[in-house]
Amino acid sequence: MSGHRRRPPQRSVGGTRAEGDRATGHRAAHRDQAPRQDMPRRARRRAPQKKRWIDYPRRGRTGLRRWLPSVRQLLALFLLFFGGTAAAVGYAYATVTIPDPNPTTLLQNNIYYWSDGTVLATDGSVNRQNVSLSQVPADVRWDFIAAENASFYTDPGIDPQGILRAVVHMAAGGSVQSGSTITQQFVKNTYLDQSQTVSRKFKELLISTKIGAGMTKEQILQGYLNTCFFGRQANGIQAAARMYYGLPVERLDASQGAFLAAAVNEPSLFQYADSDPAARAKAQARWSWVLDRMVKTGKLTPGQRARYAAAGFPTPRKWTHGSGLTGETGYLVQLARSYAETHDPTITDSGLSRGGYQIHTTFDRKKTAELTRAVATVRGQRLDPAHRPVDRDVQVGAASVEPTTGRILAVYGGPGFDHAHYSDNADTSGVPVGSTFKPIVLAAALQHGAVLRPGKSPEPITPAGKFNGDDGIKIKDQQGNYVADPKDPTGLLHQHNDTPQRWGYIPLRKAMEQSVNTPYVQLGEDVGYGNVARTAESLGLRPGSLAAPSAGFYIGTSTPSAIRMAGVYATFAADGMQATPYSVTKVTHNGSALAGFSAPAPVRAPA
Repeated sequence: MSGHRRRPPQRSVGGTRAEGDRATGHRAAHRDQAPRQDMPRRARRRAPQKKRWIDYPRRGRTGLRRWLPSVRQLLALFLLFFGGTAAAVGYAYATVTIPDPNPTTLLQNNIYYWSDGTVLATDGSVNRQNVSLSQVPADVRWDFIAAENASFYTDPGIDPQGILRAVVHMAAGGSVQSGSTITQQFVKNTYLDQSQTVSRKFKELLISTKIGAGMTKEQILQGYLNTCFFGRQANGIQAAARMYYGLPVERLDASQGAFLAAAVNEPSLFQYADSDPAARAKAQARWSWVLDRMVKTGKLTPGQRARYAAAGFPTPRKWTHGSGLTGETGYLVQLARSYAETHDPTITDSGLSRGGYQIHTTFDRKKTAELTRAVATVRGQRLDPAHRPVDRDVQVGAASVEPTTGRILAVYGGPGFDHAHYSDNADTSGVPVGSTFKPIVLAAALQHGAVLRPGKSPEPITPAGKFNGDDGIKIKDQQGNYVADPKDPTGLLHQHNDTPQRWGYIPLRKAMEQSVNTPYVQLGEDVGYGNVARTAESLGLRPGSLAAPSAGFYIGTSTPSAIRMAGVYATFAADGMQATPYSVTKVTHNGSALAGFSAPAPVRAPA
C-alpha cells in the first residue's frame, strides 16, 4: 500500500473528473482572457470604483432621475449660493466709499428781489437755492414723505418691501410709484448719475445703506428736497416754490406742497399743469392721491383734507418760457451785483457764479415801469431820427432816487440786453451831464457867494440876481481878466448859447429855466472852480467824475452817472440832507445774512 491517502472520487455532472478538471482549467484561462462584460453582474457591482467629489450626474440612476439633484445637493447649492452672495455683498459694502457730491448739485443760482419782496430776476447756470429743513413747513415735508417713502423715519435707507410693493402696484395698473426710498433718491441725485443700469442701482443700494447709517434723517431729507428736479428748470424745493407759485418755500401750504410732491414723479409733464388739460388732469389726480396719503399716514385730518378739496386744485402760475434778463432787468441786476461786490469783499464774480446769494434791492417795480414809459414819451416828443440824422445816435440814461434815504427806485439804462445794448446808460460815468450841472453852480453861489468886483470879497447871490444872457459874450475871471481860449481867433473865450437870441441881463432863475449858458459860465467864474467842485462833492458827486478847471466845467463837461446826478437832485429835494444812492438792502448767502448792507446815513450837505 502506498503511504498516501487516496482522495475519494469526485462526482461531476456532464462529464468525468478529468473532463471537469480540463473544463475548470479552460474556464480559468478563459476568465483571465475574456472581456469585462462577460463577468457575472454581482462581480461587476462589487468591483471598486473611483470616488467622485460631486455625484452628478447621479450614479446608479437612470433616465430623468440621473439628472435630478438630490435634496442634499440642493441644500448644499443653496447654502453655497447664499454664503457666496452674502460674502460678496459684505465685501462690496466694506469697500464701497461715499463719493464726493456731483459738482452740479453744489451749484445754485442767485435771486434778486424787488423792494416789495417779489422776485426781480435770477441768474446762474442752475436754478437752485438751497434751504435748511427748518425753512420747509412741516406739512410740506410730510407731503413728500407720504408720497415717496412713508417708512422714511424707520427704514435703514432701503426698503425691499417698498420696492416690491411699487412693482406690484404699477403692474396692477395703479398710479406710478417710486421703488426707491427718499435716501436712495438723495444718493442718486447727489452722488451718482441717472443711468438705469444694474451696477448703478446696486451701488445706490450700498451707498444708501451707508448714508442711512452715517447721516441723520433730517440731513437726508434736507438734501433730498434741495436736489430734486421739479420741472420748469427748477432744482430744489425753493426754486420750485418760486417757479410754480411765486412764493418762498416758507409760505407754501400742504395743498401746494402736495402738488410739488407730485411734480417730482413726472416733472416733464406736470410743469405744463397750468396750460395743458391732460397734464392738469393727471397732476390733479396725483395731487389728490398725495393728500389721501397724508390722511392715511395721520398727518392730515379728514376735515383738513376736505377743506383743501373744497378750495380746489392749486393751479400753478403761468410759465413763461425763456424769460430772462430782458428790458431794464439786466441793468438792475448788473447794478445790484456791482453794489454787492463793492460793499463786501467776500462777494466775487467767481463766488456769484457758484450761486447761493439772495440779493434784496431797493428797486420799485411800478416806478421802474413808469420811468421806462416816461423815457419813451420824451423820446417821441423830442427826437425824430427818421428826419433828423443827428437824433439817430442819441441814447438815454435816467434814474430815480428817493430823497432823504438815497434808495435807488428806478433806472433806465437803455433798450435792454435783449437788444444787444449791454452798457447801462444810467450808471455810466463817461458822458457829460450838460446843463443839468447848472443847479450845482447856483447852489455853490448861494453857499459861497460870488466875487462880482475884482479884488473884493464875495457877495451874496440869489436866484433873482441878473447876469448877461447874450450869446457870444466874453467871460471874466475873479481878477477881472478875460478868460483865454486858444481856439478863438482873438485868443479870448466867447461863450455861446444854444441859440443866438439876445436875452440881455436876465435873472438866474430864468436863465436856468431857459438853459441859457452865458450867465452860468460867468457865475461859475465868479464863485470859483474850487468852491463849485466842493459843493458838487458835498451833494454826492465823486471827485473823479469832475472835469478839470475850464469855462465849460460850469455848464456840464463833468461826467457823473445819471444815478449820481439823481442823488444830487434828491439832496435838493430833501432840503440839503444828502444820502448816498444805494441799491441793495440785504444780502444772504446760503441762508446767512452778510454784513455791510445797512442803509447809508443821510448827512447835512455843507451850507
